[in-house]
Amino acid sequence: MNKKQVIREWLQIVGGLFVFAFGVHLTIYANIGLAPWDCLGMGIAKHTPLNYGLAMTIMAVVILLIDLLLRERIGYGTIIDALLTGNLVQLYTNLNPLPENHNLWVGIAVLPVGFVFMAIGMWLYMKAAQCCGPRDSLLVGLGKRMPKVPFGVVEILLWGTVLVAGWLLGGPVGIGTLISTFGAGAVTQLVYSLIHFEPRAIRHRDVIEVTRILLGRPGPNENQTVTDP
Repeated sequence: MNKKQVIREWLQIVGGLFVFAFGVHLTIYANIGLAPWDCLGMGIAKHTPLNYGLAMTIMAVVILLIDLLLRERIGYGTIIDALLTGNLVQLYTNLNPLPENHNLWVGIAVLPVGFVFMAIGMWLYMKAAQCCGPRDSLLVGLGKRMPKVPFGVVEILLWGTVLVAGWLLGGPVGIGTLISTFGAGAVTQLVYSLIHFEPRAIRHRDVIEVTRILLGRPGPNENQTVTDP
């Protein structure tokens, strides 16, 4: 691996986040309730001068700091995700020429389309192999510290806490929240099955490893090529 490949991976991460953010924008446009983290972001924006994008960015940076305290691996992908995703969603919202949706069935139809774009965006992002986003790292970090609790239960507890906080702040909760909580993962799995992508097969490189490459001092394992599963 060399510097040019690292730069290409960064561009791939940004491109993936553009696609992912468009998917999130569609789930917001559906206007039938938001997934837990987006609900919290909207709730924060409702009670502060921040718009949704800035609220999500600040929240992502805070989560990133928690990840560091939990000693989770942080990559440049994690940092780019924290700084860009919320603002890209806000950009799509600002550019959207369509009026706010108030039709339940249109919302139900739009929501899974958003999930598909989110899955494709995550695929492009993860193929760069520069670590997970802040929220995923937080989930993994919490799971490691509760080894006797099934990972799925940890996820439910985290999402439930985030959702309650968002709801108390006035974030949108509805049938879309239920569909997002249980349907987004199913759609993602379907998309990954169709494109034969296995995220767990990727060996991610953290900030230290990639920085060594940029400085021309790769470690013993950093010349290995990361192959697509």
